[in-house]
Amino acid sequence: MAEDGVLDSRAARGSGSRRASPAAALGQPCAGAHGKRHRLADNRFRAILWARHVKLWYQSLSHNAPANPYGMVLEKIIASVADRGTRLHLQGVARSAGIGQHYRLLEHHDTEEVIGNAIRAQREGYDAFLIGNVSDAGMREAREQVDIPVLGLGETCMHLACMMGARFGLVAISERWIPRLMENAARYGLERQLAGIESMRTSPVDLKKGLVDPDHRRELLAQFTAAASRLLARGAEVVIPAGGEVVVFTIDERMYEIDGAPIVNGIVELVKMGETAVRLKALTGRFISKRGAYAAPSGDLLGRVRAFYGAETYPCAR
Repeated sequence: MAEDGVLDSRAARGSGSRRASPAAALGQPCAGAHGKRHRLADNRFRAILWARHVKLWYQSLSHNAPANPYGMVLEKIIASVADRGTRLHLQGVARSAGIGQHYRLLEHHDTEEVIGNAIRAQREGYDAFLIGNVSDAGMREAREQVDIPVLGLGETCMHLACMMGARFGLVAISERWIPRLMENAARYGLERQLAGIESMRTSPVDLKKGLVDPDHRRELLAQFTAAASRLLARGAEVVIPAGGEVVVFTIDERMYEIDGAPIVNGIVELVKMGETAVRLKALTGRFISKRGAYAAPSGDLLGRVRAFYGAETYPCAR
């Protein structure tokens, strides 16, 4: 097998001059050159080759990322954890301030831009849209608008945490974030798995100081460790840092567990799950359900919506 998961052409051939089928190369049963199973294997083989090159749009809610200290560090991290062949675009918010997503009005301003960027990402050929904020602002609306996978950092971390342990806990940057995090956990059906939420004593402005001041960063990491220890005492088996800069600090310090409990460093998990979602869609042709919660308007209602809001609204709806 060659690099990047590409099947070596020599390995895909038999001992003679006849070339082995894609199904045989993948270790799958083959029903003959004209069989349905053979055609299915051919399609899967082409999908796997296609999925080697993944384009991900990473949507930060930081203002003008990556042209700020947090954005520059974030850009390095997402590039370092992506597979070879994955192309990542980091985009911040430009028209909104990118602060205070735990306040409804401020989140509203960010969300409008996030939704527009999801539509733009699909139009420009990106394979998945990743929302890199624990609030998951705009995630549900974006799923309603586009066909490509849309993943939110908060939802991704919480569901993955449930695969790592029976109960998880969240470390918020301040007490003001706690109601919002509890609301999201309930929306995702994970109230019983949530052991609790502990908070640090910091703020977005204070966290930015940790990006340039090593001593202050150590103080912030000490606050995080203390909060994580309190969660473990409450029964958490997995810890999720719920703040972008805190996640960056833990990754930079290679803090991936505490007292045997995994730390879900959400930026890493979001990128890897984005790649996985793209490959799943390449193999199966589906990812986001368009029945129920994420279904778009259709028929006469769709026509009226587009007449009022513009032809690009619900670009994938019919």
